[in-house]
Order: sequence, then C-alpha cells, then structure tokens
Amino acid sequence: MEIVNPPTSASPKPEGERRGLLLIHTGHGKGKSTAAFGLALRAHGRGKRVKIYQFMKVPSARFGEHRVFEQLGVPIEGLGDGFSWKSKDLEHSAQLARDGWARAEATIRAGEHFLVVLDEVTYPLRYGWLPLEPVLQALRERPPHVHVVLTGRDAPQELIDLADTVTEMTLVKHHHQAGVPAQRGIED
Repeated sequence: MEIVNPPTSASPKPEGERRGLLLIHTGHGKGKSTAAFGLALRAHGRGKRVKIYQFMKVPSARFGEHRVFEQLGVPIEGLGDGFSWKSKDLEHSAQLARDGWARAEATIRAGEHFLVVLDEVTYPLRYGWLPLEPVLQALRERPPHVHVVLTGRDAPQELIDLADTVTEMTLVKHHHQAGVPAQRGIED
C-alpha cells in the first residue's frame, strides 16, 4: 500500500444553480441498487419525498430493502415478475415493464417527489421491452427540482450522455466466483 498525504485544501465550490440531477449507477460490480437506496435514505432523512420503483422485482417482494423502507414510510414498488430466467412469459414481462414505466413516468412528471429511483430499469431497456426514447424524453422534461436515479448493468450510452453523474461499479472480485451463494441481508 502506498502512503499519501491528506489534502490540505478543499476543492473549489461549484458556482452553478442547484437543480434536479439525473444519476446513474451501472456496471457489473455489486452495489448499484444499494447506492441508490443510500441516496433514498439520505433524502428521506432530510424530510424529502422519495419513491422507489423496482423494474425486475415482483410487487409482493419482501427483501430487506422492502421491509426497512416500509418501516420508514418510503414507498417502494415492484413492477416486474422477477428476472428473465425466472419468467414464464417474456411478453408478459415486457408488458409489466411498459406498465411500470407509465407509473414511474407519471410520478416523475408530477413533480411531487424530490427523488425517484428507477431500480434495475436498464434491463427492460436492454431487452427491448421498454423503448428508450420515451424514457429519455421524460427525463429531459422532468420538473427542474426532481432528482432521478437509474440503476442496472449496461446503461445505454444515450442515458449516460444525458446524466449529470454516472458511477460504474466495477467487478474486481465476487464471492459467487468462489462458489459462495447469495446471503440474506447482503444481496436481498
């Protein structure tokens, strides 16, 4: 490990106007949804309205995030029927994604929420279940105070170009590679 000196001066403060941001968490590393949920907790902790949509989770999902957000009064809504390899009818999965987008778009456009999380939205975009252009249009036209976070692997370049902040989670090492299965409380 290399030892470095701590910074002795702060970065210059941005002079721009505060506005709603478009943030993307993408890449093949772990932590995309977790980072988005952290932002949701941060906003909620400041008394801001937050809404979370999960495009691949079923409406009846009871993962750890659902349990805590329910306790906190943060609405989280599953819009899908699970990941594609679990789907019994991919056309039905595609229709759920389109219906889910209609709900999410209405929330974004209404401007009543400080932060809207579109968790795992890149998957229905990449599968062709959800057309990209209406998503881009709604994000461009959102009320100026609304922040939106999108998560999922392989974010389309058009979304990346539109975004204010893009973080790519890089897989360096994953316990699945060593044969260790998913752990409740870590991956749910």
